Parts: sequence; structure tokens; C-alpha cells
Amino acid sequence: MLVQILLLLVGLALVVFGADYLVEGASSIARKFGLSEFVIGLTIVGMGTSAPEMVVSFIGAAQGNADISIGNVIGSNIFNTLLILGLTAMILPMSITADNRKKDIPVNILITVLLIVLGLEATLFGIGTDGLSRLDGAILIALFIGYMILSFHQNKPAQEEEQSKPVKPWLAVLMIIGGLAALVFGGNLFVDSATYIARSLGVSDKFIAITILAGGTSLPELATCIAAAVKKKGQLALGNIIGSNVFNILLILGGSALIHPLSFAGISYVDLGVLLACSLALLTSCWVGKKNQIDRLDGSLFLLLWAAYMAYLIVNL
Repeated sequence: MLVQILLLLVGLALVVFGADYLVEGASSIARKFGLSEFVIGLTIVGMGTSAPEMVVSFIGAAQGNADISIGNVIGSNIFNTLLILGLTAMILPMSITADNRKKDIPVNILITVLLIVLGLEATLFGIGTDGLSRLDGAILIALFIGYMILSFHQNKPAQEEEQSKPVKPWLAVLMIIGGLAALVFGGNLFVDSATYIARSLGVSDKFIAITILAGGTSLPELATCIAAAVKKKGQLALGNIIGSNVFNILLILGGSALIHPLSFAGISYVDLGVLLACSLALLTSCWVGKKNQIDRLDGSLFLLLWAAYMAYLIVNL
């Protein structure tokens, strides 16, 4: 047990240092090639920091364990929105641009609704069984490709809030690669150690997936967003979370369903309801508190919702 705790701490340290290098490298590339920080966060950073979720969910699907695959993604998206954006907003209130409000946040909501509709086909329409079939997986992946193309096509470089010292392109690329490697390796160390400790305490696969695995695989997003907030790069942080959530549902669950059809039998309506509430919470931030900003009031509300959901899971172990 002591060895696992030490490995957990090593993984956490790698995640923190990897996030710092990733943010610096990605921001430099954004400026060099005229990409907005939001698009960089949405694509390179969002997909990169979601690599641990992809590994965990694909392995779960290959082993026929739908609770791990689906629970990991649902838990990660809840963790990303409520805890990570909540903490980030407490450090640095994040501005919501017109594109965020009109396109990115609504797309996040629509994708979440689509997941629920596809996953509850039997309950809602009396068709088949509740879960994601291989056809559903193919639909999700096709939508992911389209969304990525649209994001790059509609890229609008934004004025930097703070101009940092330029980094040479080759060094920025090395920083991105090294940062991602540290994030993924450190995240895996953390997840493996935390899962071992949890299993030794006798908790269920679903609980492990939605809490420990989801939190552990979201450590890269957490570290990256906090690092971005400290560096006053709010759009990078917001893009990272929305990109990660989109990536998790469309590509990770889409790919997992192609590997093995996923049953929703182990997922409760409360889990799906909280997932939908998270996506809607981003939209309400456009009007609650300071208009078009995820401010500290929003952040505190997000954190309270996350704490309430965690309490619910613990009570219903």
C-alpha cells in the first residue's frame, strides 16, 4: 500500500509539471500560426489531456466492462465542468466569447443530449436495449470529425491578454510533446495506484469509474486549466474543458462502442441528469453573475454541485 501511495504522488507531480510545459508550448504555437488560444485548447490540449480517458475507456470496452468505459467518460465530464472549471474560475474568471456562447457551449449541450438519447433508446422509444451500438459509435465519431473541421475553419485569433516571451517553434513543439507525455504517464500512474487502493477497500467498478478513474484521468485537465489560469489564459482553459468533453463523448465513447457495444444498465438517471446539468450550467454562466463570464460566483456554484453529487455517490455506495 505504501508503494502505491508513493507512485500516486509521483504521478501527481508529473501531471503538474507536464501541464505547465504544455500550456507554454501550446500558447506559443497558437500565436505563431495565428490560431486562437480557444482553438488550441479545444483541439491539441483538449485531445492531449483526454488521452488517459481514452486509454481507460478503450481497455474497459475491450474487456466488455461498460461500467468502466461509460462511467469514466460521464464522471470525467462532470469532474471537468464542475470541479475543474469551478476551481479555475475561482483563480481567474473566464470570459465567454460570442463564438463560445453561440456555437461551442450549445454544441456541448447538443452532444450531451445526443449521448443520452442514443444511450436510452429502449427507455425513450422502445427500440432495442439501452446502450451504444456500433452504429451509434460510428455516428459519434463522424460528428467528432465534423466538429474538429468546423473549429479550425471558424478559427478567429484573439488578442492576447498577456504577451509572454516568445518561444522558438522547435522548443514549443518539444514542450507540447514532453508535457503531454508527462501528463499521460503521470495520469496513468495516478489512476493505477488509486484504483489498486480503491479495490483493496472493496468498492464497485461504477463507483471507481465515476470518481477515482474519472478524477484521475482528468488530472491533466485540472493541472492544465490551473496552469492556464495562473498565466491568465482563460480561453485556453475553457477550450481545454469543452474540447475534452466533446472528445470524451464523440471519439472516446464512439470508439469504445465500435470496439464493443456498451450497455447503459449500470448508469443511473441521476448520473445522466447531472451530466446534462453540467452542460447547461455553462450556458447559464452567460447570464448569471457577470454577463458572458464564468466568474467566481459561477465557480462556487459549480463546486457546490460537484460536492453534492460526490456526496450522493458515497451515500449510495
